[in-house]
Amino acid sequence: MSLSTLLIFLVPLAAMFLMTRSAKKKQQAAVQMRNEMQPGTGVRTIGGMYATVKEIGDETVLLEVAPGVHAVYAKNAIGAVLEDSEYNRIVHGDEESDADPVVPDDASSLTEAAEDTQTVEDAPKADLTKKSDAAETDAEGQKDGKADGETDAK
Repeated sequence: MSLSTLLIFLVPLAAMFLMTRSAKKKQQAAVQMRNEMQPGTGVRTIGGMYATVKEIGDETVLLEVAPGVHAVYAKNAIGAVLEDSEYNRIVHGDEESDADPVVPDDASSLTEAAEDTQTVEDAPKADLTKKSDAAETDAEGQKDGKADGETDAK
């Protein structure tokens, strides 16, 4: 058996091994994330619904989808366990006020942008057509009396 024949068989096997390994790692991470859920945490289901965990069973989770509205879901239906700040930002619209907006000290930052746009607009446009081609198309349009796209139908 030659080396090239051996490589033909080994390369696909190595690729399949690497693909299944990464899929298995993702699956284990998802199971670990679901096992770390606690009552009171915010979650997103695989369907995109946001809810709060109320009770956790062996295979199911009781979620509060709205105040006083509870639903039972399979643990596999939990797509992500969210941090409290992220859950409140998404569901309740709470904004984090940690970062102060950046305000320039003077108006120079506002006028620099206006000057840049004026120089681009004032620049002459490049003529990319050939002079002989433009003259030929004008002559063809005048020869039969019709412009491009016109037909004889009325």
